[in-house]
Amino acid sequence: MALRPSVLCPIDFSDNARGALRYAATIAAHFQAPLTLLAVNDPLLEEAAALSAGPTQLTEDTQRELERFFSHTFERPPKTSDAVRLEVVSGKPAPEILRISRERACDLIVMGSHGSTGFRKLFFGSTTERVLRETSVPVLVTPGNDPGPLQLQDVRQAVRRVLAPVDLSAATTHQVATTARVAEIVGVPWLVLHVIEPVRSMVASALGLPNLEAERRDRAERQLEEAIRALTSAKPEMLIAYGEPAEEVAKVAADRNVGLIVMGLHSSPLLGPRMGSVTYRVLCLAHRLVLALPPGRT
Repeated sequence: MALRPSVLCPIDFSDNARGALRYAATIAAHFQAPLTLLAVNDPLLEEAAALSAGPTQLTEDTQRELERFFSHTFERPPKTSDAVRLEVVSGKPAPEILRISRERACDLIVMGSHGSTGFRKLFFGSTTERVLRETSVPVLVTPGNDPGPLQLQDVRQAVRRVLAPVDLSAATTHQVATTARVAEIVGVPWLVLHVIEPVRSMVASALGLPNLEAERRDRAERQLEEAIRALTSAKPEMLIAYGEPAEEVAKVAADRNVGLIVMGLHSSPLLGPRMGSVTYRVLCLAHRLVLALPPGRT
């Protein structure tokens, strides 16, 4: 992520979006960075409103609702370097979020894992999933039960410890470096985890390879050490677990009091769908902040 990230926060007017907004505003205030709030209207609702009240009525109503939502979210709004930008557009939520993030050169999207449905509301379960699949910038996904921080100290208390589950692919170096920076900024310790999946092979079982698991663990330890060797910040604790990746990530997060999980989003045809499914399951199982990193970001 950029040193002074421009932050985009899509708003569906739910309590989950309120928590996401508090994180977005706190991050923007800490970096003295611009913050954009985005509401997306349904085109069919816009057409209906245009027939009864004029072509701009729904946009104007949503703009006022967005202003109220922002002011009611904070007792004292965080100070950002620029005035908060409020935008109202029409279309499908995920494509519009991605379009605005590109056009405004945003460096970070902050959004809730789920929202609410209904009049002028986004359905954030499927929306968040699509944004994660197609984003070119990092996405911080906030859990539905998190009210969000009011100041940076609250972020430290919510995060407590950062976890980076790595698959030891080419993206691991960037993921580890980003996690180290985040942990340093927030002022919390961090962990690196690699999960070794069971070998489900009849051939391996028939051959009776007694040293296979030990060799896989040794190789993973060497690769983890290589990934963190160049770090100049505080070194992490390294963990290796065995089992199904998403379940082990959620278990370690619970056992080690982790509040933020930093995961990679791969674009490789081989790794993409698999890592995407792991990230999706972690979001469902862990109920914690997840920072999802697209490939190729520095």
